[in-house]
Amino acid sequence: MLSQIDKEKLHRFNKGQTNDEDNQYIYRLFAENEESPEFKKVLLSSWNDFIDKDEEEDYGISFLLDRIHHIVRKNEHKKQQTAIKKFYLWYSAAAAILIPLLIVGGILFTKNYWGKSIQNEKSTIATIVAPLGSRINFSLPDGTNGWLNSGSSIEYSLPFNNNRKVKVLGEAWFNVTRDALHPFDAIAGSSKLSVLGTKFNLSAYPEDKYVEVVLEEGKVTFHMPGLSSNIEMKPGERLIYNNDSVQISETDPGKYSAWTEGKLVFRGDPMREVARRIERWYNVDVELLDKELEKYVIRGTFQDDSLEDVFRYLSMTSPLEYRIIDRKTSDDGTFQKKKVLLYKRKN
Repeated sequence: MLSQIDKEKLHRFNKGQTNDEDNQYIYRLFAENEESPEFKKVLLSSWNDFIDKDEEEDYGISFLLDRIHHIVRKNEHKKQQTAIKKFYLWYSAAAAILIPLLIVGGILFTKNYWGKSIQNEKSTIATIVAPLGSRINFSLPDGTNGWLNSGSSIEYSLPFNNNRKVKVLGEAWFNVTRDALHPFDAIAGSSKLSVLGTKFNLSAYPEDKYVEVVLEEGKVTFHMPGLSSNIEMKPGERLIYNNDSVQISETDPGKYSAWTEGKLVFRGDPMREVARRIERWYNVDVELLDKELEKYVIRGTFQDDSLEDVFRYLSMTSPLEYRIIDRKTSDDGTFQKKKVLLYKRKN
């Protein structure tokens, strides 16, 4: 049962009148009462009191939902306390009282702030980043979810649900929520993918100078300036756009999405491509000392393997040798990346 003190603190919290100690109290209260009907009732009552004070103001519910969603995701990405994470999961399943739950999660903006914000700020840019050597799971305000690979980022505008456009740098896997009225656009450089609801992998690292799309489910349309017509892809197809030309081939989509499960998969890939993917996966530099190594193709699947284990296997299955050079400190005090030198094995 909620005490009168609990209820009073909830009401003050909803008005932005609590200090850090009270906030921590609210977070604990939330974690302990996430299944309590009484707790939900108090939250809804508090929210109704809040919005009934000025019925003439239009807060733009779509804007609020998008904005708050982004902030909560940002806080979750920063690994806030478990109570807030539980809170995020709960509000996702409680749409009927979504806004009051979000606000009680610690993301409170006063009515004056929101009124000024909506008038002065038409849109806000949100960015999600996966640092080198990591993979990040993400979800967008429309329910679309996916993964970002090492050294990648996506950028989108809030509000989002009516303007579903994301800019991709690097590699991302998407599971797009279907919305026939609002197509989902993934933009990579000057190219664009338009979809309704589908699963696909998009790789567009600037240094690679090509765009790769692998379609797992559904249908996507590829747009590119200079092409005579848009290109429609089917499941199981791989599209490569490079030097103003497009190549489409059939492939196994699982190979290109395996990284989302923590697997590094090679299926007859050239050594240059293998080295590039290992660089991103382990955040190292790989240097091919012998030009002839570029002729080799590699097959193999790695999961939870160390860098040493990967190259030990490669040296057993192909005529190459390797040497791993540990990180060194630069003159300015920063650390250099670990480096791997590859060279052809001598007979």
